Amino acid sequence: MRLTEVPRKKSIRIVSGTFLAIYYCVSLAALPSFGATLDRDGDHMPTRWEVNQGLNPDRANGHKDADHDGLVNVAEYRHSTDATDEDSDNDGMDDGDEVTDGRMSTDVDDADTDGDGTLDGDEDANHDGKDNEDADDATESCLADDNDGDGDGIANEDENDFGTKAHDADSDNDGVSDGDEDNDDDGTDDEDEDDDEGDDCEDDEDEDEDDDNNE
Repeated sequence: MRLTEVPRKKSIRIVSGTFLAIYYCVSLAALPSFGATLDRDGDHMPTRWEVNQGLNPDRANGHKDADHDGLVNVAEYRHSTDATDEDSDNDGMDDGDEVTDGRMSTDVDDADTDGDGTLDGDEDANHDGKDNEDADDATESCLADDNDGDGDGIANEDENDFGTKAHDADSDNDGVSDGDEDNDDDGTDDEDEDDDEGDDCEDDEDEDEDDDNNE
């Protein structure tokens, strides 16, 4: 064997090893992408996303509406919203309303779409005298209208009206439930503010159960 053949074989081994190493690294880099798109139940939502959202990744539930906001689960995935929170950007408007209202003035990912300092839910886009968040109260189901994530007696969509948090029953940590506060000092508990506005949903039947204990 000629001496010149030894370096040539070593060069071939080095080049082959380099290609294998590159292939291995590329394969590893592709794994997260594959995991992000894997859809075990074939409902057009990645398994990883369903798990993160608390949905069942082994049951086709793309057309279910886990948070009753009018936006089915697969639409929540497509719009990058939270399938377990009816108001992902906490502006007082349900995700479904913001996606389907056809208005440029509301964005499901932006609590103050026009940047004027007023939350989208508190705007009156069609100038009918009602806040956006209240515009569909007459036609919306009670379950969707009065979803109360923290059980304080105030519907999530109304919490921002009182400066309280939708997922904290005692936003100011004073030992009094937000619903039993009277933030506007009008002599009516915040949880009862909507009782005289034709709101006959079930929450009005139960929201005052603790009033006797506070008297």
